[in-house]
Amino acid sequence: MSCLLLVLTFSISFSTGLCMTSNCSELPLQLEKYYLPTMYGVEFILGFLGNLTVILGYLLWMRRWRSINVYLFNLAVSDLVFLCTLPYLSYTYAWKQGNTLPNICLINRFILHINLYSSILFMVWVSLDRYLLLQNPLRQHILLKFKTAVWISAISWLLVTIQVTPLMIFILADLKLNNWTQCSDFGSLSGHEMTEHLAYSLVLTLTGFIIPLLAICFFTLGITRLLKTQEGVFSQRSVSFHRPRCVALMAFIMFLVLYSPYHLMRNVYIISQLTGLDSSTHSRIKSLYILSRPVAFAHSVINPVFYFLMGDQFKELLLNGIRSLFATHCRL
Repeated sequence: MSCLLLVLTFSISFSTGLCMTSNCSELPLQLEKYYLPTMYGVEFILGFLGNLTVILGYLLWMRRWRSINVYLFNLAVSDLVFLCTLPYLSYTYAWKQGNTLPNICLINRFILHINLYSSILFMVWVSLDRYLLLQNPLRQHILLKFKTAVWISAISWLLVTIQVTPLMIFILADLKLNNWTQCSDFGSLSGHEMTEHLAYSLVLTLTGFIIPLLAICFFTLGITRLLKTQEGVFSQRSVSFHRPRCVALMAFIMFLVLYSPYHLMRNVYIISQLTGLDSSTHSRIKSLYILSRPVAFAHSVINPVFYFLMGDQFKELLLNGIRSLFATHCRL
């Protein structure tokens, strides 16, 4: 708690610049009306086509599925379903639609947070897969088998669902408190004691973000260590053996940069509601929290890049499939 209070003090001083030219109390409302719809709209446009292309590529042209293809396919499905919720969010924020159907609110928030924590978890399995592949180029390890990857994926969905289910209880309590008409974001829920809300947010931050991020870091270091110890062997082969290290490092940096501001400001914002700060300071913190949300969701736009870098010959497979599709269309 003391560390988060220090972060809270830093956030207050940093966010003063946001209110220099406008009324601080109005800034969160302006950000929700203009910033969130714009960012969510851009993310939908950029991410939908990329993830849809990846899914169709796997379904239409992938003949031999490997373990990594299973993880990447699940990741793409999660991202695509999540991106389909963004137009609704954009509309409600842009047009100040305070009233909402409870079922739509629950489904929307459930999909949003399922994607948030399933994405980093599946990236852990991708990093593990690349690490084990360097150790077992002939794919003799059981975790490199297709059926094992399917089971791991199913268990991963179950674990993330268990993680996010308490949030649905908080949302239901918040909806009941607001006459079933207002769909609040995670940090603004008020249906339970704020201490319980903060405790759950901290636990979810630890289990859903920090631990998976450390796991990606561990496998990245393991890949680097393997490449260094076997440098003499790999120097005689294709430079593509160094790709797993770069990809795992990119995944670690991506989630560190995109997820950290959101989880930090979510917890700080909840703490600010417990500490009885003045309205101006509270508005600054809320503004930073609002700014961090689309940043965290940007991973769904960036993830398709990893499918081309990590999938075994996926880029060539997709390009060949598109060429054959156009060739068939032209003949017709």
